[in-house]
Amino acid sequence: MPNTDINSGEHIRAEVWSRILSLLLSAGLSSVAVDTWFNDCRLVDLTANEAYIHTPSAYKRDIIESKFTLPIRDALRQLLPGEFDVFILDDEGLHAHNLTAAEKQAEDEFHTFERFVVGSSNKFAHAAALAVATEKAGNDYNPLFIYGPSGVGKTHLLRAIRNTLRAAHPDYNIVYVRGDDFTNQLIHSLQAGKNVEFRDKYRNAHVFLMDDVQFIAGKVSTQEEFFNTFDTLHMAGRQIVLTSDRPPKEIATLENRLRTRFEASGLMADIQPPDFETRMAIILNKARELGFSLPDDVALYIAENMSANVRQLEGAVRKIRAYAEFYGVDSLTVAEVSMQIKDLLRDNEKKITADIIITETARYFQLLPADLKGQSRTRATVQARQLSWYLMRTLTPLSLKEIGKFFGDRDHSTILNGVRNVEKDVKIGGESTLSVRDISSNIQTIAESG
Repeated sequence: MPNTDINSGEHIRAEVWSRILSLLLSAGLSSVAVDTWFNDCRLVDLTANEAYIHTPSAYKRDIIESKFTLPIRDALRQLLPGEFDVFILDDEGLHAHNLTAAEKQAEDEFHTFERFVVGSSNKFAHAAALAVATEKAGNDYNPLFIYGPSGVGKTHLLRAIRNTLRAAHPDYNIVYVRGDDFTNQLIHSLQAGKNVEFRDKYRNAHVFLMDDVQFIAGKVSTQEEFFNTFDTLHMAGRQIVLTSDRPPKEIATLENRLRTRFEASGLMADIQPPDFETRMAIILNKARELGFSLPDDVALYIAENMSANVRQLEGAVRKIRAYAEFYGVDSLTVAEVSMQIKDLLRDNEKKITADIIITETARYFQLLPADLKGQSRTRATVQARQLSWYLMRTLTPLSLKEIGKFFGDRDHSTILNGVRNVEKDVKIGGESTLSVRDISSNIQTIAESG
């Protein structure tokens, strides 16, 4: 578990965090800004020289990390002796931080290509990652840039590449790092006068893997260092694999020279949220891994009602298994399962609403929300309307009947046909694919910032 050298009790951390916020206000930060960016933050760990702050919003995490890390460090300097490195964690980062060394190793070894559930939404990215790991390292697919929304399997593929190459080439220097950790390590190396050691670590890699490369955007020194590292490795024929929650063109503060490097060479592969069949396979596979079986109707209920996010699907299965073990339940029912995952559904519903989906879909197609809810049968309106139905089914727990109410009490069979039309088009990589990706990304950003 993480070290906790300085009075690590929860009440002590809460007091320290309260004083940090007070010092931020005293330093000139407005109360509105403090409430906006820190209202759901907690100081979750404090060591002799490190402070770990958690926010459940990945969007807030990025903003706090880029804009408020230095003011927080200044506040800590006033409260406690020594210099502190400040780390901002989203939910995924907090989970990783709290793992023991043994748990981290077990989780790392879990990420293999064999355990990755392949479906229409991710088969291209899976094939490209497998090729890099087994036959084309440093050649055709360099860099390999994998992008898609949070929780769809990007990190799994990145670690599967590492584990496969590590087994086949134990002599390789394989470097894996998250974008934010690359920045923090660079800052630490500059402070400690260890620039040479930092550069040697990355520029001597046989394989360079960076998760969440979007976190280096907007950071001038980090992008400069990354650019030079990228060019050194690329010219030497060393394999580079990057993941991001969006394509390079949508990373607003990414330098043009980096965007050009990512887009003009190598291969870009996107991952979309899993379709219904893939969700079913993920649920059943996870249950088997955990050593228990789910009745078909229970698996069907989860697949139909849970968000199209792999981590949430697996989290639901783990929660259901814990419930079954604790109460000694041999055969789960849909009613029992619905009670166990209702909080997960409620949390998702709070973040992404039908109104957000309708508004963003209409904006994407340059229509008004009233157009989608109305009776217009123009091609663009029908396409936008059906796509909004599909997004509601994949991003919210709304039933077909509930979706119909947002569109003038349309019959649930009409909604289902529209959803299936979009799903079929996405499966074959049709014109809906790009629209689903872009609108989903906008929706996620708005929901997280809200």
